[in-house]
Amino acid sequence: MNEKLHVPGFLAGGVSCGVKKNGAKDLALISCPSGATAAGVFTTNQVKAPPVLLARERARRAVARAIVANSGCANAFTGEKGMADARSVTQRVAEVLGVAEREVLPASTGVIGGPLAVADIGRAIPGLVAGLSPGGWQDAAEAIMTTDTHPKLASRWGRLPEGHIRIVGIAKGAGMIEPHMATLLVFLATNARVEAPLLREMLREACNASFNRITIDGCMSTNDSAIVLASGTACRGAIRKGSPSAARFSAMLLEVCRELAERVVADGEGATKTVKIRVGGGRSEKEACVAAYAVANSMLVKTAIGAADPNWGRIVQALGASRAKLNPERLLLRIGEASIVRRGCYAGEAEEEKARKVMRRPAYEIRIDLGMGRGESEVLTCDLTEEYVRINASYRS
Repeated sequence: MNEKLHVPGFLAGGVSCGVKKNGAKDLALISCPSGATAAGVFTTNQVKAPPVLLARERARRAVARAIVANSGCANAFTGEKGMADARSVTQRVAEVLGVAEREVLPASTGVIGGPLAVADIGRAIPGLVAGLSPGGWQDAAEAIMTTDTHPKLASRWGRLPEGHIRIVGIAKGAGMIEPHMATLLVFLATNARVEAPLLREMLREACNASFNRITIDGCMSTNDSAIVLASGTACRGAIRKGSPSAARFSAMLLEVCRELAERVVADGEGATKTVKIRVGGGRSEKEACVAAYAVANSMLVKTAIGAADPNWGRIVQALGASRAKLNPERLLLRIGEASIVRRGCYAGEAEEEKARKVMRRPAYEIRIDLGMGRGESEVLTCDLTEEYVRINASYRS
């Protein structure tokens, strides 16, 4: 067993139940038999899938013993039947685990609009529970994949006065990525003891600085959910707000979330490059973020990234069309080490050629200064390729 993917008090696993027609794993379960403090952050899409609504409702109680998630079917825009199906799955999990149904949080991902294969899922749950293990995180990560090319896992550990703390996280996501207040499917587990209000605050902060600073295609899912469970099984005391331990734990949680977020973008549908858009000189952090997203989501910029074409005019156009204020005469633009625009003027062919070489790399930065103030922000994006079109054109077929 990989010790890095082991959190005391937790079991995990994943199996194939038949939701996906190709026989791949499609049902994941994370269990905390002793019970855990729970916190969640969910999509702000006006169309929220029934499992999102149910998980959000139950997460408010701040106590959970399990997360069950299927891939291959989003169970979204399915009305009362979709909610009944989500409840049926959690009821079956609760029955087999011997816990209260309200302590099971559901999640789904996949095609929107189709009915959930409740019978198939129900038949698979006893075997899934029997196969749960402390090292089953890899199987769980595989079971929540859709168009992902590989599972995404991350972990951190640290020694705090309260005990030896571990955090493990898994995520899925390769398309329909640009959430607000949540993202994708992200499940995190820790043996730290953290009270619910502080855990919610830490999760929101971690999401805002990681999953809410990435984009692949500028589309927000109906099913985005980020959930953290804290068992407290290895702690001598609770982590208190404002303490050095709280700062350290929060930093660890952010590190896990950022690593997962970066892996999501690197695995973007058809992506070959990841690019960090760093914007400074904004009147506020919010305006800098608006400018960063305007560049990161521009199809013209993303196709230029894919072609390694330093077409800086596309970047300037995206900035000017955004709601962020900028001073054209003070605008600065760098692509890696190349200064393409200096104080509002094109720097010449030599710098552009230098930028072309940078853009052939699999990862680099684009830096922008709006010339208006001290606001800063950054967004991680990827290129847009023909493969993205092929994947999404055939997604349901």
